[in-house]
Amino acid sequence: MYRMVLGGMHSGVSQLRRGILQFCVLALLRDGEKYAFELVRELCDAHGLATSEGTIYPLLSRLRKEGWVSTAWQESESGPPRRYYTLTASGRKALTGFAGEWGAFKSTVDSLLGSEGNNP
Repeated sequence: MYRMVLGGMHSGVSQLRRGILQFCVLALLRDGEKYAFELVRELCDAHGLATSEGTIYPLLSRLRKEGWVSTAWQESESGPPRRYYTLTASGRKALTGFAGEWGAFKSTVDSLLGSEGNNP
């Protein structure tokens, strides 16, 4: 039984991570354009957000179709041209909306998890 619960927990955390990853990407683009590998590297540097190019490219494609990011090709000094991603006004609005909801959501979850620590 313990094994099932542990596996379910891992799955739940993975689903939560996938659900918020798009907003983490938008937050990374808030201060300027980046190319996909930069985003992967920065996400990997953040504890618990490790991802791969195989995950980030489909996500960036969805964000582009959603109108939350725009793209532009730029020449690279060290190889082929790179596609850079920039946060759009619509993406900034989505990020702001998420950030507003995230605080209350996080506080509620933290409160519930904190109360669990009092039980044996």
